[in-house]
Amino acid sequence: MTKKDLYLVSLIGFLFGLLVLLPAKNLGLVVTPKLALISVVGFTVLAPIALLILKFLSRFWAVLYQFGKFAAVGALNTVIDLGVLNFLILLTGVYAGIYFSVFKAISFLAATVNSYFWNKFWTFQSKIPVKLKEFSRFIFFTIIGLLINVSIASFIVTVLGPVFEVDPRLWVNIGALIATVISLLWNFLAYRYIVFKSQAPSTKSQISTNDRNSNDQNVS
Repeated sequence: MTKKDLYLVSLIGFLFGLLVLLPAKNLGLVVTPKLALISVVGFTVLAPIALLILKFLSRFWAVLYQFGKFAAVGALNTVIDLGVLNFLILLTGVYAGIYFSVFKAISFLAATVNSYFWNKFWTFQSKIPVKLKEFSRFIFFTIIGLLINVSIASFIVTVLGPVFEVDPRLWVNIGALIATVISLLWNFLAYRYIVFKSQAPSTKSQISTNDRNSNDQNVS
């Protein structure tokens, strides 16, 4: 793990520990300064540890480390999603219906903007500036992810409704979390194999470049 990865994943842990307090408060949890400190410090420490474990496991399955970074970004996206959603619910007192679907769309889009920059420049390590063609691909597949996310969340919250007398505020977050997990898997596959695929130099190209550099050195 590079120092850059260590710093960035620690930052994600810090932001996660801070932002997760908003949905917790909406669920009725009393957020004390002590609890806030434990949350922030705890996730700031746990995030790099989790990524280090995946770095070790990537010896057996190389994609795990990249997926670990993607999952860390996804965790941050999740608390942004839930934070915006719960903020809108706190403002309006609305927990279901068409307005919930609108709130969910807004919160998901806020998380998506965050997702683009983190994934482009950290998870998939893009070395090129933002281009319209790339951004268009990202938006296209993200919209599909948005439809998957909102449809599943809306079905669970509005159509299925709370089961086993679960508090509506808790059920809202359960629905949002399930939708987030499913759309997370969709987004990883789409971003890795389609959106950012062309940005990674091929092994053949790298070998050719190394050979040219070696020849230049020999001539010198």
